[in-house]
Amino acid sequence: MRDRPIRLGVNIDHVATLRQARREGVPDILEAAEAAMKGGADGITMHLREDRRHVQDEDLPRIASRFPLNLEMAATEEMTKIALKDPLPVSACLVPERREELTTEGGLDVAGNCERIATVVRTLKGAGIRVSLFIDPDPIQVEAAASVNADAVELHTGRYARTPNEAEREVLRESAAATVAAGLHLHAGHGLDLNNVGFVAALPDLEELNIGFSIVARAVFVGLEEAVREMRRAIDAAEEAAE
Repeated sequence: MRDRPIRLGVNIDHVATLRQARREGVPDILEAAEAAMKGGADGITMHLREDRRHVQDEDLPRIASRFPLNLEMAATEEMTKIALKDPLPVSACLVPERREELTTEGGLDVAGNCERIATVVRTLKGAGIRVSLFIDPDPIQVEAAASVNADAVELHTGRYARTPNEAEREVLRESAAATVAAGLHLHAGHGLDLNNVGFVAALPDLEELNIGFSIVARAVFVGLEEAVREMRRAIDAAEEAAE
């Protein structure tokens, strides 16, 4: 049994995507964060990309001054400097990034970039920011995450979300177990929706889920607060069934 319910981080990047379509300030990203928190989110997740396609630099202090912010960021000098500006995010998740991708397409290659990632992790943790690494469910990457002294890993659930078969479930089970065995906190996210979140939420020792696109898409029909509330109920139901 878990000590506390799974934390839900709501990613509001795609609210910013809609705003940037006309760059007229609406929908307001702060209003979106407020609605998400009212609906049962435990924090707000945002990805500041190199090309600034949705979230903008000025969005970060607006959110971080009001709510627990999980900043998704590339492991670069530019993004590290931004993350260290007051008010600090509560946590940061290091993610891979390519300009041409529509969304994050794979996990961070920690094993192939240990020295650079370790430097960023050390800098962020030195400022009191919790650091997770967004990785594919691969024991080699889990081991590398532990070696660079990350606090947590966020398992990339994209392949499972696209093909939720037993093979992909087993991959997640094995990597989740490896994460806990390595002494890391276990998070997960990417591609999760009301139909597939249950299995992931039932993973033993899972502490946090970060979900964005499906919640924002559902909000078109029911509103953001209710869309978050629906996801919160689905996660809670999966936790209860697993106990």
